[in-house]
Order: sequence, then structure tokens, then C-alpha cells
Amino acid sequence: MKRILGYLLFLPVLVYAHPVYTNPSPQPFFNVREYGAKADGQTNDAPAINKAIQAAHDAGGGTVFFPAGTYLSGSIRLQSHVTLYLDNGCVILASENPQDYDAAEPNPHDQYQDYGHSHWHNSLIWGENLDDIAIEGPGMIDGKGLTRNYRSDQKPEGVGNKAIALKNCHNVILKDFKIYRGGWFGLLLTGVDNLTIDNLMIDTNRDGMDIDACKNVHVTNCIVNSPYDDGICLKSSYGLGFAKSTENVTISDCIVSGDYVIGSVIDGTYKLYPDTMRVPRTGRIKFGTESNGGFKNITITNCVLDHCGGLALESVDGADLENVTISNITMRDIVNMPIFIRLGARLRGPEGTQPGHIRKVSISHIVVYSSASRAASTISGIPGHDIEDVTLSDMQIFLEGGGTTEQAAINPPEKENAYPEPTMFGTLPCYGFYIRHAKNIAINNIQIYTNKKDERPAIQTDDVKNVQFRFLDLPEDNPKPYFHFIRTNNIEILHCTNTKDELIATTEDEKR
Repeated sequence: MKRILGYLLFLPVLVYAHPVYTNPSPQPFFNVREYGAKADGQTNDAPAINKAIQAAHDAGGGTVFFPAGTYLSGSIRLQSHVTLYLDNGCVILASENPQDYDAAEPNPHDQYQDYGHSHWHNSLIWGENLDDIAIEGPGMIDGKGLTRNYRSDQKPEGVGNKAIALKNCHNVILKDFKIYRGGWFGLLLTGVDNLTIDNLMIDTNRDGMDIDACKNVHVTNCIVNSPYDDGICLKSSYGLGFAKSTENVTISDCIVSGDYVIGSVIDGTYKLYPDTMRVPRTGRIKFGTESNGGFKNITITNCVLDHCGGLALESVDGADLENVTISNITMRDIVNMPIFIRLGARLRGPEGTQPGHIRKVSISHIVVYSSASRAASTISGIPGHDIEDVTLSDMQIFLEGGGTTEQAAINPPEKENAYPEPTMFGTLPCYGFYIRHAKNIAINNIQIYTNKKDERPAIQTDDVKNVQFRFLDLPEDNPKPYFHFIRTNNIEILHCTNTKDELIATTEDEKR
């Protein structure tokens, strides 16, 4: 009792002595209307917006507030420690006057990547060498006046061609807003470290977001519709003047599409393009094509690919692509192949650039409903440069089928230095998996179905070492053999449909 009484007498002292914390003062608030923005959709509000941003920066940081209204604008220049908040009903509308945009800055290394990757200032919103910046809020960025094609962009000075471009920035948050018609890139983020992208909706006619040479990146809860180019794209270009890897990246809970009429995702109607209209229906999640610096420690999970391309992992400019885990992906109406892994030798980089490596890749728990028939999922290196240590497991794949015996005899070209695309090899001699110039490959617990009878083998390997096939459920109505092995060593087949379990030491050209 004395011990308890002593504790109770001491307790008020503890409570009284506990420090009292107060909330820090909120950041200053800068309304762009108070700095002269008209929000009438006709006046170029960029000078007023930039004035408000400068005032926030001069105050040590703050939030620049955009009330409801349409803000016609040329280049908006971000500053450190400043947040742009786009309120409900706010639209930042890209000017159609080329002279309203800052000129593309010089880049002595622009020969190593596309024009759009080499410049940042010629954008609707841009920032360089900044810290602690954010763009947030439920408003919208409409890139109506931004250009989208390659050649014309290189001629007139001051033409804007990106919605948001950031270079060499740290601690960046992009959250809750929409991008409609984002120009060449909705987001071009190069050399941006500690980057959070959350709950964006991007409905655009070129790339949705390009994350280039960035470190510590989280992309979550985004919807990207990009019929004419890539949806979510990881790159590691030479745009900074040196090779820097994109690493420590998580992408989760995103939906990427490529066949909805631009604008119909934002307005909620989700109108499909008619079959008679020539639309690439690209979308997809992709690594590359710019691939100088490398891709390391990347996780992609809980995503949907809808009416678009599949997963593309590409290293063709010397990059090491390694330590990648992809899981829990649902694909529907894939226009080419579900999985494309390509090590090539385009080698667009400084003199002496050599082919890189692709290794330690795990892709699992994938469902593919309705994928084009001509191309199987592909793992393809080049002679002398194998793709290594790849595991594909726990998949259900529904294919169109319809392949012929003539197609089964096709010998795909190497195309070592070609631009990498899932269609680059043309129709493939198998319908499930095509594996060439690779080693230490495991294909496990996969069910493959074809809507139409397919005369090709399910799987073909060529110049492969150490390959494992376990628990494959293959279409019984399709003709056998299921496997075609060319120049392949150390093959394990275990519990695969209508195929004898066996270990094969070496084969030049055999079917099972």
C-alpha cells in the first residue's frame, strides 16, 4: 500500500513535468488571384502565378493556392519549399501561344536520348535543383497547347511539350490532381530523389509518367490512360550528363490502360476507340527504352493493365536491370504479349558503351485474360549476353491462339541493335513462352489456355542453360509436342501436361 501511495503522489509530478508540444505555425498562404491572376481562360496568368511562387519562396516557403477557375498559362517556374495547391474546379490550361513558354535549355548530351528527355524548361510547369516541393489538390492540368510529336518540337524556340518536368530535385510530392492531354510527357521526372506520386489521374496522348534516373520513389493509386505511348515508364537516360540508375522504386495499386478515348477516363465515360481507328493502344508498364544508368531494387504489385500492352523490361543502352519483383498483376485484352524481357545492344550512349545485364527478376501471381495470338511472352538476350536468374510463377494466361504449323517453323531474327518492342521479332514459333540467350530460368505453376487451337509448341528455347518447367497446365486440345528445345542444356520437366518427367542434359534440336 505504501508503494502504491508513493506512486500516486509522484504521478501528478510526472504529468505536470511532461512537456507540452504545440503545432508548428502553418505555412504562409499565397492566393494567385491576389497576385493578379484572372482565371478567365483568356489572359496569360503565368506572370501572376510566378509572382506568387516567388513570394512564397522569399517568405521561406508556403502554399500557392489556385481557387476554382481556368488559368491560361505559359511556363510556371517552381521554387524550393513551395507547394502548389489546385482547388476543386481549378484548371491550369496550357497556352497555345508558343512564345508563352521558356526555351529549351542547352544540353550537350542530347544525342543520347530523345529530344523530350533532354530538356525541361520548355514545359508548362518545371523546376530544377529544388528541394521540398509539391503539387497537390483535386484540380486539373490541361495541356491543350502542348506539342506532342518529335520533329516539330525541335524547331521553334519556346514551344511547350511537357505538362510537368523536374530535374535534380529532392523531396517531391505529386498528389491528387489530374492531367489531361499532357504533351510529350504528363510527368518527366529526371534525377528526382525521395519522390511520392499518389492518386493521380493522367489521361493523355503520349507517355503518362516517365521516372528517369530517380531514387526512392513511391507510385501509388494512380490511373493512367495513354493510348499512343507508355503509361508508367521507368528510364535511366544520359540526360543528366552521366549514367544514374533508377532504384528503390515501388509501384502499387495502379490502373494503366491504352484503348480509351482521351478524356473519357477523366470524365468517367470510358469510351473505347473503334476497331477501325488506328490507335497503338500502348499503355503498359515499361522499363526503358532509355537505359544507360540501370534499374535496381524495384517492386511492382497490385496493378491492372487494361486494353493495352503488357509488362516490358528492356535494357538496350548498357544498363544493369536487376533485383526486380513484380506480383499480383491483372491484364485484360493485351495487344501484343503479356511479358517482354529484352537485353539488347542499341547502345545509345557515350563511346565504349557495352551491353548491360538483366538478372534476378521475379514475376508471379499474374492473370492474363485475352492476349494476342502472334507473340508469346518473351525472354530474349543476344548472343554472348544472356538474361539470367528469371523466375515466372503462379500465372493464368488466356490466349487467342490460332497459330499454324508454318508459324511453328519460324526462326525469329536476332535484331541485336534494334529498338526494342514486343512486336520486333514478328510472329513467334510458339504461343506460351519464347526463351533465347538466357540461363537459370524457372517457369513454374502456370496454366495456359487458348481460345482457338494452336499448332505451335507452347514453349520454345534457344541457346538456354539451366531451365526448369514445373507444374505447367497446357492446353490438351492443342497438338503435341508442347516443348521445342534448341541448343539447350540442363532441362528439368516436372508435372507438365501430357509430358514425361525428365532431366535432359543437352539437346541441339528436340521436341517433347
